[in-house]
Amino acid sequence: MSVRKPRASSQARIAVILDSARALLAEQGVASLSIYSVAERAAIPPSSVYHFFASVPALLEALTADVHAAFRACLQEPVEHAALRDWRDLSRVIEQRMLAIYAQDAAARQLILAQHGLTEVTQADRQHDIELGQLMQAVFARHFELPTLPDDIDVFALAMALGDRVYARSIQLHEHITPRLAEEGLRVFDAYLGLYLPPCLPKRPAAL
Repeated sequence: MSVRKPRASSQARIAVILDSARALLAEQGVASLSIYSVAERAAIPPSSVYHFFASVPALLEALTADVHAAFRACLQEPVEHAALRDWRDLSRVIEQRMLAIYAQDAAARQLILAQHGLTEVTQADRQHDIELGQLMQAVFARHFELPTLPDDIDVFALAMALGDRVYARSIQLHEHITPRLAEEGLRVFDAYLGLYLPPCLPKRPAAL
């Protein structure tokens, strides 16, 4: 059974709604977001917002998916294979790309790192983390010969989530990710991966 895609006009309206919600998140945070405030910012009737998003959590879930799409895109960008000395160089490239997204996108910081207490958003973020972890593992496997990893633990997803906890602490304390805690988050990421990846992981002759 095929899934019907939204018409171009609907896609444009959804984009306007999400852009307006993103702007409000940057200015006021999650707590003050409402269907009515988004409608006012988008200059459309509230009924138009409700047509696509039945509630604020539904709207935030869509924004969370949008943020994770940016993370997926950064993982899919090419990496210079010759510049990688060991797997930690690759983890630094990936984490720096993700940190750039956090730095540029207030919605990413608010939804993934801030303490908002919205169960629906948290659950959506965890599901997306699993997908990102699988994609990240594939990137590592493209450049290095990975050992056999547990099939009952999402090692890369968990490493990413642990690093995010450090970034979240920085947001809580400083309202942004400081260079010091960015570096600490990378150390946490590498430390957990180091439980499963040997220090001298064989590098492939060329990227797959």
